[in-house]
Amino acid sequence: MAERAYSPLERHAGGASALLLAAGLPPHALGLAWLGQAGFLLRYEKLRIMVDPYLSDYLAVKYAGQVFPHQRLMPPPVDAESVRGLDWVFCTHRHSDHMDPGSLGVLARNNPRCRFAVPRAEREAALKAGVPEQRMALLDAGESLGLGGDAGVTALAAAHETFKRNERGEHHFLGYLFQFGAQTIYHGGDGVVYDGLAARLREAGVSLALLPVNGRSEYLASRGVPGNMDFDEACTLCSDAGIPRLIPHHFGMFAFNTADRALLERRIAESRESPLDVVLPAPAIYYVG
Repeated sequence: MAERAYSPLERHAGGASALLLAAGLPPHALGLAWLGQAGFLLRYEKLRIMVDPYLSDYLAVKYAGQVFPHQRLMPPPVDAESVRGLDWVFCTHRHSDHMDPGSLGVLARNNPRCRFAVPRAEREAALKAGVPEQRMALLDAGESLGLGGDAGVTALAAAHETFKRNERGEHHFLGYLFQFGAQTIYHGGDGVVYDGLAARLREAGVSLALLPVNGRSEYLASRGVPGNMDFDEACTLCSDAGIPRLIPHHFGMFAFNTADRALLERRIAESRESPLDVVLPAPAIYYVG
C-alpha cells in the first residue's frame, strides 16, 4: 500500500482517545488533539505528550459561588483516569487550568514512566499539584530538553500581560518550542506579544503556532485575571514571524474569560485570501506532515 502524505491541518474523526490508542502515524507525521482551553495531546513517532491538560472540575469547585464561577463550557474530551502510555506532560505555568491539581496526580499514577516538565520557578506549585519530584524536569527560558530521537523542546519566556520572575530571575510563565523532526511547533502558553518574540519564532522556523486568543481587559486584570493576545494579535504575530499555520486556543472553557467561537469563525472566513492557514480546534485529530 502506498504511504499516504497528510496535508497540513487535515482533520480526522476521533479525538484524544483515538490518538492515544492509535498504533501509529505515518512516519514523521505529527498528530494533535485539542483537550480544551490551552491543552493539547501531541503524537510524534512513539512519543505521546500532553501540554497543559485541564481534565477536571478543580476550578469549578474552587470558585463555586464566587464572582467568576469556573463552570466548564465543554466536557473533558478524555477522562484523565483512562489515559495510558503518556511519555511527557508539559505545563506552561501554575494557573490551575494549565497545571491542574485534579489531573496531574491521576496522570502520574497511571503513567509511571511519564515525566513532567514545568517552569523551574514553579517547582513547589508543581509538587502541590501532584507532580512526583523524581519525575519532574525543570526548565527556564532558553533551556532545552531532548525528548528522544529527533524530538526536543526549548522553553521561551511568556508574558501573561507582563513578565514575572522570581528572585533568581527565573520565569514563571513559559512557552515551548517543540522540535519534531523537520517540524517546529510553538505552544505559547498564556501570553501577549512582546518585543523580540516574532524574531525568535522566525529564527526557529516555526511551522505551526498554538496561540491563546481570548484577549484581555482592564476589568479582568483589576480583579486578578490576567489576559492574553487576541485573535488579530495572534495572526499578526504569525505574519511577522513567518509562521504559515495557526491553531487558536484558550477559549470555550469559562464564560467570563473566552472568545466567541462564532466571531472567530467569521473572522477566519473573512480572511480567506490570507496566506495564514487558521483552523479552530475541536475534539478531533489533526495531522501535520
